[in-house]
Amino acid sequence: MRFLTIAIPAAALALSACGSETSGEFTTEDGETGEYTIDQESGAASMTIDTPDGEVSMRSGADVPLDLPAGFSLISGAKVISNTVVDQADGKGTIISFTSEKAPEAIAEYYRKEAEAAGIDIQIETSINGGKMLGGEGPSGTTFSVTAYPSDDGTTGQLLIGEGVG
Repeated sequence: MRFLTIAIPAAALALSACGSETSGEFTTEDGETGEYTIDQESGAASMTIDTPDGEVSMRSGADVPLDLPAGFSLISGAKVISNTVVDQADGKGTIISFTSEKAPEAIAEYYRKEAEAAGIDIQIETSINGGKMLGGEGPSGTTFSVTAYPSDDGTTGQLLIGEGVG
């Protein structure tokens, strides 16, 4: 799915260039055009970009409603730091950054069960510096990864799920 390689960097670049603007338009180096808005109060951002493959939209912020695929949920007790949802013609993706009081191993095991129940084949698993990372692929181009590392707030994690045809 192109959302990881195109939409997220384009969104970050476009939104970082906004400065104090709350809305505007932009054109990428590839000639793709888009619009963005930023809610100054909540910090939530949204963007649409017209690409040769169709429109890509992105919403990002701590208060953006969770939009996880069926069978996936935010681990209980977690606090969302940021939630980014990207929709495009060939699928959609979600990236959730969160904190939790649960240990990295418990977070990894929770998401392993959800991923395997969704038919995702875990292809990578690693432990480093007290943290855990899992990743894999499933049917119809679904991609999955979760990372969880100890932090001053307990554990900081990131869940990424992409759905669609690559």
